[in-house]
Amino acid sequence: MNLIDLDATALVAAMQRGEVTAEEAMTACLDRIEAVNGAVNAVVALRDREELLEEARAADRTERRGWLHGVPLAVKDLANTRGIRTTLGSPILKDFVPKRDDLFVGRMRAAGAIFIGKTNAPEFGLGSHTVNPVYGATCNPYDLTRSAGGSSGGATAALAAGMQWVCDGSDMMGSLRNPAGWCNVYGFRPSFGLVPGDVERDLYLHPLATSGPMGKSPEDMAALLDIQSGADPRVPLSHDGPGFAGRLKADLSGKRVAWLGDWGGAWPMEEGVRETCEAALATFADLGVEVVEIAPPFDAAAMWQAWIDLRSFAVAGSTGPLYDNPAYRPQLREDAVWELERGRALTPVEIQRASATRSAWFRKAAELFDQYDALIAPTAQVWPFPVDQMHPKEIAGRAMDTYHRWMECVIPASLIGLPAAAVPAGFGPNGLPMGLQIIGRYRNDLGVLQLAQGWHEATGWPAKRPALRA
Repeated sequence: MNLIDLDATALVAAMQRGEVTAEEAMTACLDRIEAVNGAVNAVVALRDREELLEEARAADRTERRGWLHGVPLAVKDLANTRGIRTTLGSPILKDFVPKRDDLFVGRMRAAGAIFIGKTNAPEFGLGSHTVNPVYGATCNPYDLTRSAGGSSGGATAALAAGMQWVCDGSDMMGSLRNPAGWCNVYGFRPSFGLVPGDVERDLYLHPLATSGPMGKSPEDMAALLDIQSGADPRVPLSHDGPGFAGRLKADLSGKRVAWLGDWGGAWPMEEGVRETCEAALATFADLGVEVVEIAPPFDAAAMWQAWIDLRSFAVAGSTGPLYDNPAYRPQLREDAVWELERGRALTPVEIQRASATRSAWFRKAAELFDQYDALIAPTAQVWPFPVDQMHPKEIAGRAMDTYHRWMECVIPASLIGLPAAAVPAGFGPNGLPMGLQIIGRYRNDLGVLQLAQGWHEATGWPAKRPALRA
């Protein structure tokens, strides 16, 4: 049994049956990291091998604490992880070692995970390309000259390269979805509030980002989501889920999904992206799901304006203390400074207008979900670009006016906190992976995951593993 080829569900089942020990899983994990991480650069802040093996042996000697008992897990480097260097990709925080876990990290620890280190992320999570001045860039396992996406690029590259069985990620502007699509794995952005934000962070003003699970299958994500999710009395708007693991098999015949395409031309796309996604849509028909291409359901320009205003407002709130410190300001990346200064320049009227647009889009989306079980869109508008490039400057001849405009296709879900699963859509003529978003009604996370599981069983794309060669 080659352990690195298993998905997390199969690995945990073997551990529960006593066929695989935590020590064996840890050894397989660390051996794989030693073999390929030098080329991919997905796992960072890796802990001492002997310490990790001893923790695995200790796990073998104790009763199982939860689904993750004895499973090696690297936490995304945007989340505080007690006792492990947590840098957010910033030289300002390169030596920071938290004394406490973020809320969802503590839940994973309580479920028995053995934290081996971190997964790489862009500086402060900004931009859908995983590169930072602390650890450098993460490469795409399917082409080491290309980006793995971001900001959960380290997590998805680790999954695709067999260094992890399951991972956490986070998503503001597609950070769970873009890298999953580019690395041929799965990522799930849950409904806002299902995975509560940390109790020490802002609780009211900035509901844009959320943490969530990533895996080689939707079942893996469902099991991790059960651990990460659930209301916390200290976090307003947090809520419980219905329980996901073991509930993903469903009869999908008769379901209807709406294909958003390129939003009536508002989203420029690199050659082959739309064609690859539309070819993949045939899988829905095989599952008995009707696909309907619809006209743009909302004004794209208004949605984009609302998004960049609310995002800049949020970034100004999170990075403001560093910007205000004259010792730290010169170390902030240019994009972070641009976002922060833009956010601070917004007037109350502009912020309120953005909130009104968000409310209007939520109402329109609710109407759409009366007709369709999900909305479908690509996970990105371009193929994985060269790893030494910060971001695309133009798509199909159209100049990108911001460093993140090329990811406009993810904001319909992000702006209003909808659940969205990234599923693999296959490979383009260039041999690079692409993905689809399955976007559902607010708090219909189970329905979205059921569609994703049906897709997985019909396609099995993650079984096409990378050769790990440049």
